[in-house]
Amino acid sequence: MAQGQGASYNEFKRALLAGEIDLSGDSSGHVIKVCLVTAYTPNIDSDLTYTTTISGKECSGGVYVAGGATLGGKAVTTDTANDRGKFDGNDVLWSALQLAQTPSHAVMYDNTHAGKALIAYWEVTTPTNGGDYTIAWNSSGIFLLT
Repeated sequence: MAQGQGASYNEFKRALLAGEIDLSGDSSGHVIKVCLVTAYTPNIDSDLTYTTTISGKECSGGVYVAGGATLGGKAVTTDTANDRGKFDGNDVLWSALQLAQTPSHAVMYDNTHAGKALIAYWEVTTPTNGGDYTIAWNSSGIFLLT
């Protein structure tokens, strides 16, 4: 349900290039999580960590667990046909999700990095209704590096 605009945080870009964040799906990969937040206005320049920016804005209620869901099926691959690198993972599913608030954004962060570094956000506008709630990634991948 990532229906709207999204962006990666600038500190994530620096941390990725510095080797502080590992998106790979291998055993040394970091734990990447996706959470739902409400009434959030993203700032890719000044928002740095889940701990300082997101935790107080996270949705709550029903089966939703604070901190969000762990991204499974992480994979970093090379697409030689299109000359790019790709990061992908499984769609994120919350079953029977009934939140006290309507989420405004889905936020991805590195739960292993100090302070839980923010990676990216996407606008969401679909209210939960007690049914399954899915963040479905683009079929081309979550991130493409060209």
